[in-house]
Amino acid sequence: MSDASRNKSDNVAAVLKVFSVLETLAEEGRSSLGDIAQRAMTSKATTHRLLQTIVDLGYAEQEEETEKYRLTLKLFGLGARTLRGQTHLLQAADRAMGMLSRETGESINLGVMDEREQRVAYIHKYDSAYSLSMNSPLGKRNPLHSTSLGKALLAYRDETEIAERLSKMTFEKLAPKTITDVQTLREQLIRIREDGYSEELEESEVGVRCMAVPIRDHLGKSIAAISISFPLFRFDPARKSTYVRILLEAGQMASKSLGFSG
Repeated sequence: MSDASRNKSDNVAAVLKVFSVLETLAEEGRSSLGDIAQRAMTSKATTHRLLQTIVDLGYAEQEEETEKYRLTLKLFGLGARTLRGQTHLLQAADRAMGMLSRETGESINLGVMDEREQRVAYIHKYDSAYSLSMNSPLGKRNPLHSTSLGKALLAYRDETEIAERLSKMTFEKLAPKTITDVQTLREQLIRIREDGYSEELEESEVGVRCMAVPIRDHLGKSIAAISISFPLFRFDPARKSTYVRILLEAGQMASKSLGFSG
């Protein structure tokens, strides 16, 4: 291996380690040096050097009493700036999400498609009015096949993209009723396009039921999706038709704001 190739490989490895540390802190919230090293699969010495650099740059801080590390809001600021181009989407979705929140009191989430991986990213939310509720932190990324948001997004993409994404899915089983095969998901996508909304019943998390609708642009392509998340015990089957109606109204409201006329 040439020196240039070796240096490139070393640089890539270093970047991967940095992001392993950042992702560990993002997932765990507060972590000790040992825990971060174990999760990031690096030595304590290497992890300590990386953390000191991250702290010096202002993206993390170390608590004096516990000596644990946590991320600062500076990193959140980077993520927030990536959404500047989504201002119109966020404004359109927020009005619809506010209506759903007032009508149901449940957790309302906005998700967009990860254009590189088969996942949906949560970018905006309204928390539930109830103490016991579903919590999907902003920035969370879940598989498309196991979420109502992901299925609503996927159903309204063109067939070429759908086929390409399906071919890359691993269909990891996350909960008792997670879809684990292509055919079942394809059948659901057809039904979603017929009904206008998607459902998820203990497919991503035990005891959780979700319903979602796409937000479509002027071309009819899904660019986001809005969901309502219920604890199973609080989902009222007698009100399902009401949930569907207000969800469809919310999706239409947001889509029309973005130029969709279908």
